[in-house]
Parts: sequence; C-alpha cells; structure tokens
Amino acid sequence: MSDIAIKVDHLSKEYRLGAIGGGTLRGDLQTLWAKIRHKEDPNAKIGQRTDIKIGERFLALDDVSFEVKKGEALGIIGHNGAGKSTLLKILSRVTGPSKGLIQFNGRIASMLEVGTGFHPELTGRENIYMNGAILGMSKAEISKKFDEIVEFAEIAKFIDTPVKRYSSGMYVKLAFSVAAHLDSEIMIMDEVLAVGDMKFQQKCLGKMDDAANCQGRTVLYVSHNMNTIRQLCSKCMVLKQGRVAFYGETEKAIAMYLGEYECSPAFVDLSNVIRPPEFSSHNASFQSICLTDREYAKYTVGEKISALIKFTSKNDYQNAHLRIIIKSIDDIPVMMGTSSQNIAIEAQTINSTEFTLDTSMLAPGRYALNMILYQVNEFGTDCYLDGMHNIVIFDVEPKDGFNNNMPWLSKYWGHVYNNKLEITKG
Repeated sequence: MSDIAIKVDHLSKEYRLGAIGGGTLRGDLQTLWAKIRHKEDPNAKIGQRTDIKIGERFLALDDVSFEVKKGEALGIIGHNGAGKSTLLKILSRVTGPSKGLIQFNGRIASMLEVGTGFHPELTGRENIYMNGAILGMSKAEISKKFDEIVEFAEIAKFIDTPVKRYSSGMYVKLAFSVAAHLDSEIMIMDEVLAVGDMKFQQKCLGKMDDAANCQGRTVLYVSHNMNTIRQLCSKCMVLKQGRVAFYGETEKAIAMYLGEYECSPAFVDLSNVIRPPEFSSHNASFQSICLTDREYAKYTVGEKISALIKFTSKNDYQNAHLRIIIKSIDDIPVMMGTSSQNIAIEAQTINSTEFTLDTSMLAPGRYALNMILYQVNEFGTDCYLDGMHNIVIFDVEPKDGFNNNMPWLSKYWGHVYNNKLEITKG
C-alpha cells in the first residue's frame, strides 16, 4: 500500500447502552433487588430514562470499509449520530474497534475537540512539547517548528501561561497549530474550526489545503459546514446510521447528503411546527402557506413563486411587515425581500397575505424559504411576531438555453445568476 495512507477494512464498533454497574456492590444489589420486584431503581438519577435495557447492544459503526490515498483530503459528513466522531476516535487510537482492520502509512496528528491532549495545568509552551512527544516527535524536531507554531496560533504573548486560562478560541488556535505544523503524514480534524473566528478559520483552511496539495499530507476532515468541505476536500464520504452511504466526488456526496430534504408540497401546515427560540414570543402564529398553481415546490429559472400565507394574532397590528429570506440548502443566505406596504393584522381571526418572488436571478439548485412576520417599534427596532426557518424547500431547475449539459457549480459561481453582464471597452 505504498500510495495508500489509510485502509479501513470491515470496521465495526459496538457499544452497550445504559449504565454498567452502580459503582459499589451495595448499589448494584439494591438496583437488582428493585428490578426483581418491579420497583423504581433507588440509585437512578432524577429524570433518568428507565426504558433503556442495561447492556443492550448498539452499532455505532457497521462494516465500514474505505481507502484514502496519500495527499488526499477526505471530507466525512452525515447527520448527528451517523458515526463520524466514532470513526475518527478509532482512527486516532482513542478507542479500539470491535471488529475490522485498519492500516496506516505514516504518523497521525489528530484534533478531535478543542484542546485534545492538552494538560490544563501546563503552559502553552509545555503542551506543544508534550503533544509533539505523544505524536512521536523528538525534542529537536519540535524545537525546529516551535516558532512557526506560535506565530500561526497568534498567542506568543500567552505562550508561558497555563492553558486552563485560555479562551476556547485560544485553545483551538494552539491545538490546530500544533497538529498542522508537526511532521505527521496524516491529519485528522473533527469539526474543530467551528470555535475559531472567521479570519482564523480561513487561515486554517488555507493551511490544510496547503498540507494536502503542496506537502502531500493526508487530511480527514469532519464538518457540518458544506462550504468548508467544498473548499478543502477532493473526495467525500457520507455516513448514515454507521454505514458508508456514499464515497466519491465531493459535490455528489453533498448532493446526496442534502438530498434528504424533499421538495415541499403546495400546501404546508405550519400550525404545529416548533418555532426557533428567537421567534417564541407567540404574539402571532403562522398557520399555513399555499403555493399558487402547482402541486410541488418546483420552479424553472425565471418563474415567479407566488404563495398565500395565513396567520393568527393575539393583538391588532397596523404596521406589520413580512420578510422572506431565501437560503441555499446548506444554509447560505442568497436573497431577501420585504413587503413594501404595511400589513394590517386583526386579533383573534384568520389573517392572510400574499407574496410574489422572482427567481430569475437564482441559479439552478435547491433552496429553503424562511419567513419572518414583524413590526418596527418607535425606536426603529424589529419586534418579531413570528418566524420560521425552512418552511418550504423548493427546486429551481434550468430552463431551455441555460446550458443543460453542464451542472451549475455553486462552489465557484455562487447561487445568483445574471446573464445581463455588460462588458464595455475601456
């Protein structure tokens, strides 16, 4: 396997659910006696579920096999509980597999969470040397890279301060810098960039891209941010319920992952949908949305989205407004529209309003419609009456003459399309 960095063959990881043992023989006997008499466990925590069968088996990973070549950047995506973090923990030797075989070709630097492997009582300087030693580096090798690590992490002023006094952002900067600069052939990262600020995230992505494309290092990266997956990864794997659902091109993997969001029907009942915390005032409540003249939310580039919205309110409002926000399916804001006229709302009755949205500048793809009903108070501040995310999932399909032979590459071109670009000679 000279050109293979990681080979995983029929890997499985099994866990036993529930608490295993009460900590003392007396506690275990009390629990057993209560179970025999069908009584409540005297050692159970308040609110603890009792319907979980102690010792019940759960497969976090189920027969996972794949190969990663040297110099590849592999993205690993999937919903929460799909097995992503479990896989990286096994690859990082934090825990062992129940079944299967793993072969490595090179040293591994892993960062599974903020401050992995750091000792809080040690200074940043001491933790750099400790992490390097854990990775198998000599003191001379670490010293050679030390200044680069500190400069990249932007914490030179605090390098001799115990890391227990670091903020989460400082933690992640130093931890990432150590993992990225030490001479390991394989880098394993688990959603680590979510903590750092935007500038540092871009800096880290650039470093990871350089490590894969220029230094020939292998990168495994887990993230829920599809933009960073697109930017960094040449291949992608989709995990679903502990199994490999897809392994291949990044765009196809993302399309499969996001494709689980089905197009909405023409009528969507909103009355029982749970609101996000910022819209939980309950001053008003969306009841339904109905798309005009179609069965499902599918449109062609240039078509107009027309819909009728019904809502109720506890109070009368004369100066309400409706805001429509369109986002790509991976949660990137694309466009926003606001009602130009005030909406009069009558309490204790079914109110309705209509809107029309032009899709002529939307590129082909899948989008989510978000809706906010609000009023502006005397201080010019928006006061939310109700709001919902992703209430309608809709497709915009290419029309004739849109170059149907080539898919739209949002990674490079974005989500807004304009064919009226005028080029003049200067």
